[in-house]
Amino acid sequence: MKIGVIGTGNMGSILLEAFLEADLVEEKDIWVTNRTPKKALALQNKYPDIHVTYTAEELAQTADLLFICVKPLDSNSVLTGIKPYLTQKKCIVSITSPISVKQLESQISCSCARFIPSITNRALSGVSLLSFGESCSTEWEQTITELAQGISTPVLIENEVTRAASDIVSCGPAFISFLAQAFIDGAVQTTPIDKKTATLLTEKMLIGMGDLLQKGIYTLPALQEKVCVKGGITGEGIKVLEAQTGDMFNQLFEATQEKFAEDLEEIEKQFDLKY
Repeated sequence: MKIGVIGTGNMGSILLEAFLEADLVEEKDIWVTNRTPKKALALQNKYPDIHVTYTAEELAQTADLLFICVKPLDSNSVLTGIKPYLTQKKCIVSITSPISVKQLESQISCSCARFIPSITNRALSGVSLLSFGESCSTEWEQTITELAQGISTPVLIENEVTRAASDIVSCGPAFISFLAQAFIDGAVQTTPIDKKTATLLTEKMLIGMGDLLQKGIYTLPALQEKVCVKGGITGEGIKVLEAQTGDMFNQLFEATQEKFAEDLEEIEKQFDLKY
C-alpha cells in the first residue's frame, strides 16, 4: 500500500512521523507533497526514503491512500485537482473537522473517510476520531482503523459531535497547556519558586496524573476526591477555582462552535452541499 500525504504542515507531519515511529508503514511506501516544497524536502532529509512530489496531482497518480492535510478552505481546490486520478480502488482521508465524509463523497467517487488526529498521537498515545463514508469499502475501513490503533485509541464519531469531540481531543492539549502555563505563572508570581522548577514540577505532575488515569488507578473525580481532604489546603484552592472558572468552559465551547459554523458556511459554498 502506498500512502500519500498532501500537506506537510504540523498535523500532516505529525501523522506521518507517528506512522513511521510505530512501524506501521515503511518510508519507501510514503509520498508527500506541500505547497511550499522545502517543507516536504525537510521531511525527506529526516526520512531519506520517502518520496517527494511537487504537485498533488502527481502524488494522486501513485498513492492508494491519500491523506488531505491542508487547511479546510483549501480542500476543495485540492480535490478538484486530483479528482481525475482517483480510481474506485483508492481512498481519500480528510483530517480536518469542518469537512464531512458526506461532502467528500459529493465530490469524488472513491472511498472516503475522516481521521482527526491529536498532537498526542505523536507519542503514540491519545485519541483519534474516525468517520467513514457510506461508500467506504470494508477493506479501507479496516486499514484506516488499524493505522489509527497503531498510534492512538480510535473513536468512531457522528457528524453532530465532531466539533466538541475535536475540541477535546485535538484542541484540548493546547487548552490544557495554556492552563498549565497560567498555573506555573501564578506560582512564580506569588511565591519564591523559580519558573524552571515550577515548570519541571508541573510537567512531571501532569505525566504522573496521566499514568494514574492510563493504569485505571483513579478516575478524574476520584483523583480530586483523594487529594482534596475536607478542610485542607487543596480544598481552599478548589474554592478559588470554582469561583473563578464559572462558565469559562461553556464560553470556550460556544466560541469554538461559532468559529466552526463560520468555517462550515464557507465550505458549504465551495462544496454546494449542506453539512
